[in-house]
Amino acid sequence: MALFTRKSTRSTESATTATTTAGTATATPPAAPGLAALTGDYTIDPAHSDIAFTVRHAMVTNVRGSFGDHEGRLRLDGSDPARSTASVEVRIASVDTGNKDRDQHLVGGDFFDAEAFPLMTFRSTAVEPVGEDVYRVTGDLTIKDVTRPLSIDLEFNGAATDVYGNERVGFEGSTQILRSDWGLTWNAALEAGGVLVGDKVKLTFDISAVKTAPAGPAA
Repeated sequence: MALFTRKSTRSTESATTATTTAGTATATPPAAPGLAALTGDYTIDPAHSDIAFTVRHAMVTNVRGSFGDHEGRLRLDGSDPARSTASVEVRIASVDTGNKDRDQHLVGGDFFDAEAFPLMTFRSTAVEPVGEDVYRVTGDLTIKDVTRPLSIDLEFNGAATDVYGNERVGFEGSTQILRSDWGLTWNAALEAGGVLVGDKVKLTFDISAVKTAPAGPAA
């Protein structure tokens, strides 16, 4: 299984090159973290993560926005990726498209109705490898009072320990939905034909997650 093996592959290639070049060189580079070392619980770091969207506007351009207030948890199983899980909660009122009037419209009753439905949630139901360092995460996306299945292809970007000693993993990916499938149907007709807001919405994810320290023994 290829999960989390990118660093190991690069280290092996480097060692092979060094041995070939030096002839008698036998030095071995430090081992990259193994699968077992990366298995565990992680918390998404909202300060270094981005959950964003792009939608067609007036048939001719795109509007981009993001949700600044979100939290999530990952359970990574390095030996069996299919047992990994993910859950994310996004606070709708944190939407930011760079235009306050548009943001207020989005959180209002025409769209998300954030007062009645403050959270958008995703809960994974399956994980499967679909390519080198790429994993398809399938789950249930709930917007307002509608829950529908959603699949996201996420690329594993690597693992590292930051300057504060936190063990981090990174993923990025995207998917496309029809907002009407979740009951977000508001629109306005244009004089020249077409509508103001496109139905297709591209969702993008850039995730940095920090490994949670295991709980100590009970007193």
